Amino acid sequence: MRRIVIAIASTITGLVLLFSWPTSLNRGAALAAQPAAGGTGSGTSSGSTGSTGTSSGTSGGSGASSGTGKGSTSAQSGSSAKDGTYTGGTAQTRYGPVTVQITVKGGAISDAQATNYPNGSRTDQRINAYAIPVLNQEVVQAGNANIQMVSGATFTSYGYLQSLQSALDKAGL
Repeated sequence: MRRIVIAIASTITGLVLLFSWPTSLNRGAALAAQPAAGGTGSGTSSGSTGSTGTSSGTSGGSGASSGTGKGSTSAQSGSSAKDGTYTGGTAQTRYGPVTVQITVKGGAISDAQATNYPNGSRTDQRINAYAIPVLNQEVVQAGNANIQMVSGATFTSYGYLQSLQSALDKAGL
């Protein structure tokens, strides 16, 4: 009888700990927890991702939130940004660095490009060949860092957002 009580108590304790574990659904907290790396290097980095599935679009409610709320302002709301090209700091991810460059015209983002991202392995190339254009398009449409992450490219998406926010800060958006 005593062993049964101990087993049940241990199981309940394990479940409580499991369900209280913080998840990555809170993107703002996850970005704040990652160390930012300075610099604006470009090029490519070797590395591999652990994902073996294929990307299927932007994630809905299972892995992304709708924005950071951290200093992002809409470019259409009277910003004082000067036209030009701004390169964000290089964000270090698990599989390599990510650097984003934005072009501002008329106080709004007219173009966004990832100039540096992991592509050293076939898996990196496959994932980022899909993810980077989606992220670039989302930034131009949103005009700020309030974008959806790409399912299957979580680490690249986090690094992209971190570098993007740096570029937006430099642009004054």
